[in-house]
Amino acid sequence: MMLLIIGGGGAFKQVLVDGGIAKYVSEIFTNINMPPLLAAWLLAAWLLAAVLRVCLGSATVASLTATGLVAPMIAATGVNPALMVLAVGAGSVIADHVNDAGFWMIKEYFGLTLKETFMSWTTATTVMSLMGLLSVLGLSLVV
Repeated sequence: MMLLIIGGGGAFKQVLVDGGIAKYVSEIFTNINMPPLLAAWLLAAWLLAAVLRVCLGSATVASLTATGLVAPMIAATGVNPALMVLAVGAGSVIADHVNDAGFWMIKEYFGLTLKETFMSWTTATTVMSLMGLLSVLGLSLVV
């Protein structure tokens, strides 16, 4: 099952790249008046991964897709690829909700109600994502 999820995420990413979406997203971020700071590019990568995560539900698919979309930004801006990977990874774990199998595993394994799972697990993954972003931004100051 895991291979199917990863394969599906990779295929979705490739559809977006081959369709020109990756280049278009890169041009959008390049053409806006974003300060030439490394932090702005990392924030853009995190935001893209976070939006995909909330929409798609799967962290794996969100990270694979966001990686394909931010790859042209790395080439265009010279951002450290390791920091970009960390930013995408942090964004891809935000707000775990009912679209993700992990949400249901936590709910069933711990015997929680839907409300309790939202209040605990979804909140925990959101805090984890935000702390990851802050950590990556902090790392960008020394790397």
